[in-house]
Amino acid sequence: MTVMVFGASSQIGRFLLPRLLARGETVKALSRSERASEPGLTWVHGKLPDRVPDVGRPLVIISFGPLLPFAQWLSSLVLAPGTRVIATSSMSAESKQDSDVPAERAISQSLRDGEIALAAACEKQGALWTIFRPTLIYGAGLDKSLTPIARRAMRLRVFPLPAGRGLRQPVHADDIAAAVVAALDHPEAAGRILPLGGGERLTAGEMFARVRRSLPIGTLPVPVPAPLLRLGRHAVPRLRGPLTRLEANLVADNSELQRLLGVSPRPFQPDAACWEPQL
Repeated sequence: MTVMVFGASSQIGRFLLPRLLARGETVKALSRSERASEPGLTWVHGKLPDRVPDVGRPLVIISFGPLLPFAQWLSSLVLAPGTRVIATSSMSAESKQDSDVPAERAISQSLRDGEIALAAACEKQGALWTIFRPTLIYGAGLDKSLTPIARRAMRLRVFPLPAGRGLRQPVHADDIAAAVVAALDHPEAAGRILPLGGGERLTAGEMFARVRRSLPIGTLPVPVPAPLLRLGRHAVPRLRGPLTRLEANLVADNSELQRLLGVSPRPFQPDAACWEPQL
């Protein structure tokens, strides 16, 4: 079976490709730069939505990139009936929907618009779609949330520990890849938007503490008390959203993920490898 992957070099894609190849799938992967192909994997040079060469009619199409360009590209194709289309959105579609920051509300709206567009493009052609909404992703050293914090702390030998009581549910990129592969074998997941969080809920403060403990070098812990965080929300407008959410629960209900796909993501126990780019 031929599988077309967009975002193959992303943090999820780096774990997905080995899983697909281990299943014996024939994989075509889009890249903005030239890459050498290997047995079972052909890299295609292009960019969504209008610079994608002819890739034939793959029976499975997977995307980890922006939803709207992907939906536009799908609308330009003639898909084989029953084509499986799997994509990732984000739990930010929910968590930032009522944010006090206009830019964050716009992100939420864009995600939800992309989900709607993707579903419509698939249903018009009889394709079977599944969208995952992951929580905070880690594990490949490519995320823009925890990895920059970890690397900055290693460089400066200082680790700020904000007093956040809101719950978090970080999900390893490989567990998302596992869910994508499981969806290929479970057509009952079609037509659904599935939340996807890690296997453990913990406070934001404990999450940061575990990141610090996972570092390969010692760092000085610097607690950041709640009054200082409140001051930061008012003094630095660009931090208002992130600092406010330290007291909010950003979690996902994995019950449908487990019921439909049998996937149970791992608890949050990071190690030093999580903050280095995975080849």
